[in-house]
Amino acid sequence: MKQRFFARTALAAAVLATMAGCAGQAGDNAPAWQQDKAYKLTILHTNDHHGRFWQNSKGEYGMAARKTLLDEIRAEVAAEGGTTLLLSGGDINTGVPESDLQDAEPDFKGMNMLGYDAMALGNHEFDNPIEVLRQQEDWAEFPMLSANIYDKTTGERMFQPYQIFERQGIKIAVIGLTTEDTAKIGNPEFISNVDFRDPKAEAKKLIAELEETEKPDVIIAATHMGHYANANNGINAPGDVALARYLDSGDLDMIVGGHSQEPVCMEGPNMYNKNFKPGDECKPDQQNGTWIVQAHEWGKYVGRADFEFKNGELQMVSYDLIPVNLKKKVKLADGGKKYVFIEDEIAQNQDVKSFLQPYQDRGQAKLNVKIAESNGKLEGDRNVVRFKQTNLGRLIAASHMQRAKADFAVMNSGGVRDSIAGGNITYKDVLTVQPFGNIVTYNDMTGKEVMDYLNVVATKPIDSGAYAQFYGISMVVENGTVHDVKIGGQSLDMAKTYRFTVPSFNAAGGDGYPKLTNHPGHVNTGFVDAEVLKDFLETNSPVDVNKFAPKGEIVYK
Repeated sequence: MKQRFFARTALAAAVLATMAGCAGQAGDNAPAWQQDKAYKLTILHTNDHHGRFWQNSKGEYGMAARKTLLDEIRAEVAAEGGTTLLLSGGDINTGVPESDLQDAEPDFKGMNMLGYDAMALGNHEFDNPIEVLRQQEDWAEFPMLSANIYDKTTGERMFQPYQIFERQGIKIAVIGLTTEDTAKIGNPEFISNVDFRDPKAEAKKLIAELEETEKPDVIIAATHMGHYANANNGINAPGDVALARYLDSGDLDMIVGGHSQEPVCMEGPNMYNKNFKPGDECKPDQQNGTWIVQAHEWGKYVGRADFEFKNGELQMVSYDLIPVNLKKKVKLADGGKKYVFIEDEIAQNQDVKSFLQPYQDRGQAKLNVKIAESNGKLEGDRNVVRFKQTNLGRLIAASHMQRAKADFAVMNSGGVRDSIAGGNITYKDVLTVQPFGNIVTYNDMTGKEVMDYLNVVATKPIDSGAYAQFYGISMVVENGTVHDVKIGGQSLDMAKTYRFTVPSFNAAGGDGYPKLTNHPGHVNTGFVDAEVLKDFLETNSPVDVNKFAPKGEIVYK
């Protein structure tokens, strides 16, 4: 297998993380490893799987090919006398209809076949009722870890905080941590009794306890907190860099992260390698003596960190992000274009493929049915819909507005999960765009209440899921306030009552929107957003995408 090594000499000179209690002292606390012997330890990792148990239409990623790759790495490491640990940075749920409709059963059972040792709980593990998460725990033959999630009623942790692994006599503690933003971006209907505490403080407390009780040789955090270069997390909760800096140097050897869904490949101190492409060398971040890694998303890569452990010291020897059948587009001699593998194709493991096939078939039978067609792309790409008004954001809002017979509609851009290509539209397209199963709510408010609401919602920053898409309303947003509001082309009347829609997620306070569920004018319609969108597309087919294009209704100054 091809393996890339970066800066061996620099790494050899890097600051070594020294484990507490590993000095090889005699007595009851003597370690199980031998003095002066070098041990090989390989940490494998993925994150933000989001339902991608099956390869995509181009034959990229998928759990069957990932299994083949993992088995090859394990065999190679074992042949060199080493051992491996496979960790996930969380967010197994939500993203692909075939998985969503089956509560990610194929994904968790597939992870068993791939041999995952532990995972961090991600925020999207709370997209469903807690009962579904408990069912997923039963399916999983590995611990789902989080040390900072507590039951508000009992004050007790709701999940296993850590797991101890023994590899070649080396005692490895893996602790789990979940972003505290889950309280804001998780579905309030399902997490009202869940307390997401500061993961940095919980980590410090737990590490102190482990040093006292378990005396691990190595401590790794599997996190779902996000990697933000130089701890510039913006409106997001602090992530992995802030965690590493918060702890004492050497407390934490490695962070296997997730949530921000990017390859953590650094060009220099606190600087991303913005030119990283699949197949390139990748140098992970290092903060305060802690290595920080993340493998983008969806199983596109398997991260591989090779360490040498000797006399209580852990040194990274090499790191690689290995593409899982990722492709690139090349131009042919005749002027045409073709997708080709970036590296050698990885064969699919037939046992895993055969196991997952029935799940894929059941999902496809329901999803690949044409429901409508359009004359162009409906724009829902994350890097567009979270920055400006788009035809898809507005179309979704329009579908809610029509169903509730409302005057205008508000739609959070974080609820728009993908674009819809021009041409035929299937139920699968709809569920890919709207996977969360939110309910359309409407709210009757006076003009004054509407203005107060808009001054919170319409001023949410770009580049966040809270950024709002609108339909049926126009306004100017300037210096953090709203003015020149018109509904249905008429100026807002402070005394008049208006009806507007907003997803149940936001009505319950999600994304930091004002909570509306206790407002006397609030109504939960019971209509699931994806079904409302499906019906709207069917009714309006063929869809003219230009009809929903923004025409300067929302002006930001």
